[in-house]
Amino acid sequence: MNAKLFFQAIIKFISGALLVAALLFIPAGSLSYFGGWLFMGVLFIPIFIVGIVMMIKSPELLEKRLNAKEEQSEQKTVLLLSGIMFLAAFIVAGLNYRFGWIILPVWVNIAAAAIFLFGYALYAEVLRENVYLSRTVEVQENQKVIDTGLYGVVRHPMYMSTLILFLALPLVLGSVLSMCIMLFYIPIIIMRIKNEEQVLKDGLEGYAEYMKKVKYRIIPFIW
Repeated sequence: MNAKLFFQAIIKFISGALLVAALLFIPAGSLSYFGGWLFMGVLFIPIFIVGIVMMIKSPELLEKRLNAKEEQSEQKTVLLLSGIMFLAAFIVAGLNYRFGWIILPVWVNIAAAAIFLFGYALYAEVLRENVYLSRTVEVQENQKVIDTGLYGVVRHPMYMSTLILFLALPLVLGSVLSMCIMLFYIPIIIMRIKNEEQVLKDGLEGYAEYMKKVKYRIIPFIW
């Protein structure tokens, strides 16, 4: 096991957990925020498990995802907008709990958590299917078009899974207001996909033919 990669992953995991906890529980003004703890559980326990599996079976992919830096200006804008969206959604969810603006029943939190875990299972399957998967928009050396499994259904199964995850997220937190904020993910992801497909079409052999073969981007029979 690569000790340097292990400690890098652990540090990013802990810092990410502390950041999300601060964004949720400080605005909530309490550690009794059930939705906050539920979200922390369904987010970070699967991340920890998948990280361990990747460390053992595919350390190259783990390293690539930990160290990825976006180079394209269009995608830097997308990442900035996404960061603002998440920041606002987490803070508003905490404030919603503190001030009791719109309180959802607990079963909604739990049902949304189940949907969130389903989305994460899809995400893990995408990681298994595509060894070229990157956090940045790029064409890698010796990259080939993947057209089997989930990639035979939609062209961007990773974004399909993140759409499920991000729309379930605010309901896990029990915040309708955060759901309104997270709806901005739809135009953000459309912007990213259009740029990504142009990059792949221009730089990856066979991708133009793949686009003709698999017509839907993230939602089968719709888009």
